[in-house]
Amino acid sequence: MRKIFLAGVIQGSKRDDSICPQDYRGRIIDLVRQVSPETEIYNPLDGHEHSISYDDDKGKAVFFEAIDKIGECDLMIAYLPEASLGTAIEMWECHRLNIPVWTLTPMAKNWVVRFFSERVFADVESFAAYYRNSRATTFKEN
Repeated sequence: MRKIFLAGVIQGSKRDDSICPQDYRGRIIDLVRQVSPETEIYNPLDGHEHSISYDDDKGKAVFFEAIDKIGECDLMIAYLPEASLGTAIEMWECHRLNIPVWTLTPMAKNWVVRFFSERVFADVESFAAYYRNSRATTFKEN
């Protein structure tokens, strides 16, 4: 069974207690389940929809739990419509563990995106077209 870690911007560059829209998570999860229903998806926001209000101890525990889950996955899908410090750390962890990252972002020139992504898609739609049409048996490039 394949396992995917769904990373992406949560707070981004916000300076208050708000988060960025998270509707992308449902769109990506639905797509993956339609194309490959046997794939397990780890969404670090599940059960932590109000994590922005966690105290430091709980927030740190949740963050490091998510980082630990990366090692159990075969692929990371990273959604980055803007910069995300947490997602950059998660991408680094994938790099360290030799886990491929497919990044959905308009920031294709960004070094973190370029150096740590196996594939880069401009948006959810281009990722969806590739994923639906892909006959790949592995997430790694040959």
